[in-house]
Order: sequence, then C-alpha cells, then structure tokens
Amino acid sequence: MALGVRVKRLRTGPWGWNKTNPVAALGIEGEPHWQLWSLDPDELIGRDQAGRVVELRPFMGVMGLPPDEPGEHSTGPPRPCGGNIDCKELVVGSTLYLPVTVAGALFSTGDGHAAQGDGEVSGTAIECGMDVCELEFSLHPEMRLRTPRADTPAGWLSLGFGEDLDEAGNDALGDMLDLLGERFQIERKEALALASVAVDLRVTQVVNGVFGVHALLPHGAIREA
Repeated sequence: MALGVRVKRLRTGPWGWNKTNPVAALGIEGEPHWQLWSLDPDELIGRDQAGRVVELRPFMGVMGLPPDEPGEHSTGPPRPCGGNIDCKELVVGSTLYLPVTVAGALFSTGDGHAAQGDGEVSGTAIECGMDVCELEFSLHPEMRLRTPRADTPAGWLSLGFGEDLDEAGNDALGDMLDLLGERFQIERKEALALASVAVDLRVTQVVNGVFGVHALLPHGAIREA
C-alpha cells in the first residue's frame, strides 16, 4: 500500500541560513560563504544580512520511510521510499504518497526549508527550524507505487532518483506515464506523447549523493474531450 502524508500547516522559526562551499568548476574557492536570514512567517518573506528579500515557501526537506534492509541508513540520499527529497513543491496543501516498505511505515520528517530553488545548487536551501509542522496521514491499499508521487498546488508530480540525471529522469517520467495511464485509461506510448507536450521535467536537487528529478503535470494541463 501507500502512505499519504498531507501537509496541513507549516510555520518557520524566526531565522535561517544557507552557505556556499568551494566549487572549482564554478570558479568558487576559499572559505564557505554564509548567508544569514531573518524570517517573517506571517508575511512569508526572508531578509538576508544585506537587506535583500525573498519570498518564503516553507516545506520539509526530509519526508520518508526506511528501506526494507537491515542496518543503519543515512538520511543524506533520497530513496524510492522517500527521505531527503528536497522538492520545493511539497508546500502546505500537498499530499505526498510513499510506498510502504516496512511494518508500521515508520515515517520520519525533518530538515525544514523556508525557501529553495529547483536544484538546491549551493547544497543548502534556507535551512530553518519549524515552529509548526502539522501533517495528516492516510493509508491507500490500492496504490502500488515504485517511487514517491505527490498531489501539490502546482500539479501532480512523480519523483525519481538516480546516480545521474538520466536515471533519475527516467524514474520520474516512468511513474508519470503510470499516472497518465491511470487517469486517462491510455497505453504507455500515448501517455508518453501527452507527457511530451504537457509535463515538465525539473531537477529537484543535485547535492544529496544521488540526483533527483520530478515530472510535473500542472493541474488542468490535459482536459478530457
């Protein structure tokens, strides 16, 4: 079955941070640069130490279940059962569906983010504590998922992870084809044709040990005849 995790309320703490480590390929050397942020959870804005302002879109970076394997498992990389997904679309109003891997599911969350761009390119979003994190859980015995899927304010999305972007993209797109087949009762090749004109492939993150890609089908992008 699948575990549904609905994000009902999130409220950031009053401060956050992100930093830039040396990246030789980008010509960035020397000591890390720290960006320090004052957060206003009511106005949903963040202000850095230079006074620059960004919009806040809080979400939990880690939401997942443990793999069905013995031993200790790092929270660093995301997996088909979720984890350190770092998808900026999993904001309030989203429901994340995770394939249940172990008895009791054993869901965990953490890694609060106040704002992030697709890719999380410096290695960190605005990392912050959450004063409020209210989640609602549901069970879906009929759902047979290979990878996480979510219904978000932006649209339906499928999440893929891999050693490179090709592998991650194929996993995300493969599940999106399953979703299109379920919703429109169509064969896989027709689903791929529709995906090519209505689905966006986006780089979720490139910094968590494995790459993440999400396939996004915006609400209303495909309408029934």
